[in-house]
Amino acid sequence: MAINAVMFDFSGTLFRLEQNAFWLEGLADADGTALDVEAQTELMRRMTAPVGQVVELDEEHQYAWHQRDRDPELHRKVYLEVLRRSGVPRPEQAEALYRRLITPGEWTPYPDTEAALKAVSGQGRKVGVLSNIAFDIRPAFSQRGWDAHVDEFILSFEVGAIKPELEIFRTALDRLGVRAEETLMVGDSEEADGGARALGCEFALVDPLPTTERPDALLGALRAHGLR
Repeated sequence: MAINAVMFDFSGTLFRLEQNAFWLEGLADADGTALDVEAQTELMRRMTAPVGQVVELDEEHQYAWHQRDRDPELHRKVYLEVLRRSGVPRPEQAEALYRRLITPGEWTPYPDTEAALKAVSGQGRKVGVLSNIAFDIRPAFSQRGWDAHVDEFILSFEVGAIKPELEIFRTALDRLGVRAEETLMVGDSEEADGGARALGCEFALVDPLPTTERPDALLGALRAHGLR
């Protein structure tokens, strides 16, 4: 069956939170030792990992971790704890880093994000952005004029469901007005995004590499499914 709609994940798929030396300037551990490049890189990975627990947590924060993408308050709570356990002991520094994480303008688009969105919408196909996320990512698109190429934003904290739960995929399909069999899901997580296959969607996996190392994976995924 022909593909008439494409649902894109956000983090690691269309956009990526890139390491920025300015953000991490002056960060030091509990002993006052500045975080080296390796520690900074790991810190960024822990802030943006799509699935999988990145640090050990107590029961209270364990619950917040599992529910983080349904509730902005729980998201903030657990990520401040993740930062603390990752070597950022000063609350003001953790708060500053967290604010960067949830500011859409701080996220960097992949080089072919605009082209991929336009390629799908320009041919009259539906476009959805389907994300496990606890903050509004629409400004990342609207500030570039790309929201014109997105029919629906389906965000977990707004719908109360997270990938790979079938409810969030069903919500996306209903809002786009398409059947699963005519829909392609593009994402960087086999576990989360790949859950769309349980409803009959096609699925394309992309690698959440740094943006400079992944110039055209989105366009490649579209071409592989017969979309030009």
